[in-house]
Amino acid sequence: MLQKPRAHGRPCAQAERECGDPGEEAPSTSRGATGSSQGSRASLAAPAIGQRTQKQLDLKVAELVQFLLIKDQKKIPIKRTDILKHVVVDYRDVYSTLLKLAAERLQYVFGYKLVELEPKSNTYILINSLEPVEEDAEVRGDQGTPTTGLLMIILGLIFMKGNTITETEVWDFLRRLGVYPTKKHLIFGDPKKLITEDFVRQRYLEYRKIPHTDPVDYELQWGPRTHLETSKMKVLKFVAKVHNQDPKDWPTQYCEALADEENRARPASSGPASSS
Repeated sequence: MLQKPRAHGRPCAQAERECGDPGEEAPSTSRGATGSSQGSRASLAAPAIGQRTQKQLDLKVAELVQFLLIKDQKKIPIKRTDILKHVVVDYRDVYSTLLKLAAERLQYVFGYKLVELEPKSNTYILINSLEPVEEDAEVRGDQGTPTTGLLMIILGLIFMKGNTITETEVWDFLRRLGVYPTKKHLIFGDPKKLITEDFVRQRYLEYRKIPHTDPVDYELQWGPRTHLETSKMKVLKFVAKVHNQDPKDWPTQYCEALADEENRARPASSGPASSS
């Protein structure tokens, strides 16, 4: 477990040097994982290639991920020829790009690494390898199980959206990863139950109804366990690693995370003297 956050106080000089006076308005930046000014940065979707649309590429990567997960259930090496025949088909010209994007999604969302058995063998296997940011195992939370990759994605979405996100926005994003609220998932089982019940019961997330919404919607925030087990900076680094970027590419979130780190580093206030 990570250390519990210590008493919060005024951010120290490092945060002020990098982000300016806390009283000043933070640099304008999109907070959404798919915001207008940084949508391309904060999306797990593939970049547009040739004449294919973003949606077409998203669907093909999701299809490839699903194919690899299903094939892995038998623990038999997956052949490149089978991938080309059953999934890629007329996307052969971007095969390497699709495989790279699928491998990234498998690692960060599902906790599996796509590995070629031998050099130039064109056969692959999946290995369970949830590699945490900066070798900090606690960032992943639940002992490195595949569901924690999904949890980290949700925690990142919440932070990038200003520490609160609607359930509708969560599912809009997860559908692009092949995860649907009404469909049983090969890895996650019942995704809606996992997110809105299991993670909530474990206190990783808080889930509450938004008043006066029609149709009814809910919002999610970080739960108390998340605040104890990880930090905004670690989650931001996870998001940056997923998108192959630097945490400073999101100035507002970086400043907020840096201030949080500074507050955590301050000495805890002295409690009442204990009797001997």
